[in-house]
Amino acid sequence: MSVTLIEARGCANHLLARLSDKDFEPLCSQLVLVHTAQKQVLHERNGPIRFVYFPCSCAMSNMIFFEDGTAVEVGTVGNEGVSGIELLARASVATETSICQVEGKSLRMEAGEFAKAIDGRTPLRRVSECYLQGYLSQVSQSVACNRKHSLEARFARWLLVTHDRVLGNEFCLTQEFLGDMLGVQRPSVSLVAAEFQKEGLIQYARGHIKILDRERLEATSCECYAAVRAQFKRVLGLSYG
Repeated sequence: MSVTLIEARGCANHLLARLSDKDFEPLCSQLVLVHTAQKQVLHERNGPIRFVYFPCSCAMSNMIFFEDGTAVEVGTVGNEGVSGIELLARASVATETSICQVEGKSLRMEAGEFAKAIDGRTPLRRVSECYLQGYLSQVSQSVACNRKHSLEARFARWLLVTHDRVLGNEFCLTQEFLGDMLGVQRPSVSLVAAEFQKEGLIQYARGHIKILDRERLEATSCECYAAVRAQFKRVLGLSYG
């Protein structure tokens, strides 16, 4: 069932929040509020994009899978953006596999309806292009970060990014998924998570993470978190990245 303007506004997707009521209301008939489950595959690389998702309280990972079965996260999408951003370039297939990493709510729209809504210099296209600029900055920064910075700094950055995109201080993730996010094996994740817990930065047990000391996490993180945050602030007026 489609949502009303009031319901859609209550979902707190920051990209959609940039639209005026006049521009937003016609889109509501195409938006459906859905629960996005952890590990749900939203679209697969080289497969068709059937829906786009505007996250509200969930977080999504864009992944690259290798022939040996391993995977690495190349970007995240949360309540600042939208999945399936390739459609802005009139793509018909996904360039990455998108998987829900933290379950929650999303506003879903059929890809064909999204394509219509961004055809021409429409308000939705303009704000989506602003988001795309921030997303590309995130991807390029992540590539450099993975090459340059320590696992501890990258783990802190990833926790901050996820914390920004979910409601509250707690979320669920397995060590396997954490390894994919950071491009390392599960034992390495276990060691870093245990150290962070020992230092009082987080609580972590059975895939459940609770942020205890965000200020110290920011101090532990590398410069990349602040760099991406600044880009999203510039293009969308957000204070996080």
